[in-house]
This record gives sequence, C-alpha cells and structure tokens, in this order.
Amino acid sequence: MNKDTALDAVARSSVAEAHPRSLARRLGRPGIVAATVVAAVLVNLLIYTLGRAAGATYMFTAAGQPAEVDAITLIGFTALPLAVGMSIAATLSLWWRWVIPAALIVAPVLELGSVLPMILPSDHETASKVALALCHAALVPVSIVGLRAIRSLGRKAPRA
Repeated sequence: MNKDTALDAVARSSVAEAHPRSLARRLGRPGIVAATVVAAVLVNLLIYTLGRAAGATYMFTAAGQPAEVDAITLIGFTALPLAVGMSIAATLSLWWRWVIPAALIVAPVLELGSVLPMILPSDHETASKVALALCHAALVPVSIVGLRAIRSLGRKAPRA
C-alpha cells in the first residue's frame, strides 16, 4: 500500500466514524421529501427574483382581469405538487421497487411538460415566460436528487 492510499484509507475511515449514517438515512423519507420541497422553493424564488431583476413583471390576464404571479403563488405552485408527488413516491416505494425508477421518468416529464399548457399560451411578456419556464425546468434536477435519495434507502415495508 503506497503512502497516498494509506492516507486516503485513514481519511475515509475518519469520515465514516464522524458520519456513521448517510444524510438520507438520517432524514428518512419524510425528511427527504421536506428537504426536496424546501430546496425547490428556494431555487425557484431565486429564479423569480432574478427574473424580476431582468424586467419580468409576471403580469397576465385571467378571466378578463389583470393578474400577477407573486412569490406566494410561486411557492404554492412549487411546493404543493412536488410535496404530493414526492410523498406518493416515497410511500409507495416502501412496497414496490419499481416506483422510484418510474418516478424518475414521470417527474421530469410532468415538470417540463407543464410548461406547454401553463406558460407558453399565457400573455406574459417574454422575461416572465422565460423565468417561469426556468422554474419548471429547475424542478427536474431537484426532484431527481430527492428521488435518488429515497431510492438509496431501499424498501422496507412497514409492519401492519
């Protein structure tokens, strides 16, 4: 064993002793779902703020009246669907191994596919459309990381 390899082994064992369980194991399924939702909300708020700085007004017409996508609406439209989807996947993955691989496909399709019916036909100006589309796209890597963290836990069905 050379010197670098021996040092690497010591470093790895020290890290393993300091962190005996992975972050995913410490958080558990509910914690992973919550952390994923919080991360998505923070990322989307950053995109929303950058969009405002770039001139996005987030104004549109709904039922003949002017309306605006405000930060609270953005939080709700980010957190609620993601929390529901992640919770369903986390729960069903306790019993069925195929749920997380399926969710790794379905989530990005829904996240990106929702841009077409929700954003493109709206009368938002270009900066708002781009920022809101980026909010949808930003959900893809966040949800993938969350789903992979759930997958790393394996499946242990709760006792009835």
